[in-house]
Amino acid sequence: MGRWILRLTSLLLSFAVIAGLVAAWGWAEFTKPGPLDQAINVVVPRGVGLDGIATRLAEAGVIADRRILVLGAKATGRARGLKAGEFHFPAAVSPREALDILEFGEAVVRRLTVAEGLTSAAIVALLDRAEGLEGASVPVPPEGGLLPETYYYAWGDTREDLLRRMVRARDEALARLWQTRAEGVPFETPEQAAILASIVEKETGVASERPLIAGVFINRLKRGMLLQSDPTVAYGLAGGAGLDRALTRIDLKTPTPYNTYTEAGLPPGPICNPGEAAIAAVLNPTRTDFLYFVADGTGGHAFARTLAEHNRNVRAWRRHRREEARP
Repeated sequence: MGRWILRLTSLLLSFAVIAGLVAAWGWAEFTKPGPLDQAINVVVPRGVGLDGIATRLAEAGVIADRRILVLGAKATGRARGLKAGEFHFPAAVSPREALDILEFGEAVVRRLTVAEGLTSAAIVALLDRAEGLEGASVPVPPEGGLLPETYYYAWGDTREDLLRRMVRARDEALARLWQTRAEGVPFETPEQAAILASIVEKETGVASERPLIAGVFINRLKRGMLLQSDPTVAYGLAGGAGLDRALTRIDLKTPTPYNTYTEAGLPPGPICNPGEAAIAAVLNPTRTDFLYFVADGTGGHAFARTLAEHNRNVRAWRRHRREEARP
């Protein structure tokens, strides 16, 4: 009997030693640097479970053996606290550190920059191409109803949600800026200001010119003059798709609701999505007696108070274009 107990004790000790060695080896594998040679982002879809996460990390090269991460997560009681999303894993991250990232780390933040002056159709196209957004393509919203700026999102956010944020941002910005409008601006509603802001946005890419060009257009509105804005003509002919050629004299005479060479006052709606700066410019325009402007060949514009001055500026612009066209 004593000899049997001795053998059993010896066997149990052997098992304990082996188990300890296995545990030590497993812990070393769990905590040692992994095979990743450079940082990488990995997307963990919703509902994949621990095995699916481990497989995805192994396939991405974050960990060497998926079994180590699975066993480590179960042994440490962390198998159920792992999050879905897109996560950033640094080079040589260990399986244990990978679990820390999946449990406590912040998902990668992506961004989508919407430039001022884009049409709603162009913005929807940006949403369609944005990596990480989910859901079907959204219907094109009304022109001028979105606010151009940089939007941040996470992998798995929907196009519909991000579009709603753009609509809300535009409405909030327009309402806020409307409260700061200068006395005497010729708008009955914020939407009218948004229409002129869209024209100003398309007329100049020089930020400092926006309030001055807004002042010119407001002067023309107050005097009952035609706005005569080329971008409105192009929009009337092609809409949100954009005109892929230069305007002609026939275009300027072709009646559309947006042709401000033939129709008085503001067009029926915006011709693009203006940014906050353009909206602010039309609500607080530069006080000026200028009534005309034309490109000056440097990216900006030459302004004039009289038609005679304007015609001289136009002739100078045409000379500049002819000189540029010479071989």
